[in-house]
Amino acid sequence: MKTIGCCFALLIATSALAQDIERSNPAGMTQPTAYSHLVMFDRLMFIAGQVALDGDGNVVGEGDMAAQLRQVFENMKSVLASKDADFSNIVKINIFTTDIDALRQSFGIRSEYFGEHAPASTLVQIERLARPVFLVEIEAIAIAPDDDGRPGSGS
Repeated sequence: MKTIGCCFALLIATSALAQDIERSNPAGMTQPTAYSHLVMFDRLMFIAGQVALDGDGNVVGEGDMAAQLRQVFENMKSVLASKDADFSNIVKINIFTTDIDALRQSFGIRSEYFGEHAPASTLVQIERLARPVFLVEIEAIAIAPDDDGRPGSGS
């Protein structure tokens, strides 16, 4: 009986946590049905891997790493702005690319968005992304601003 009570309590707690999870696809972004661009729990923001698609689902910068990287960052900017956040709120990024050398030549673009707020970062070269036309995909974890608008400060 004690085991059943513990399982029931765990089920209720898990259900309560699931209700606190917010999933969204901000305006101006593609509106996927199989995933969410943003999943939030409390102030923790999980930003889905962003590729070089505009809001209408068109590829931006086919064959052009710099143009694709800029579009990826613009997409991330839109997701962040939907929660009054910016790149200073990002604490971790994972970058997947089909060509590390081409990406490194375009890293000045990254500095334009992050400035002095460099997040923890992982860079991985892979054979291909979801579509062969994509050269780079970046996912991120961020902390939404607190009620005073401060990034990363305590709740």
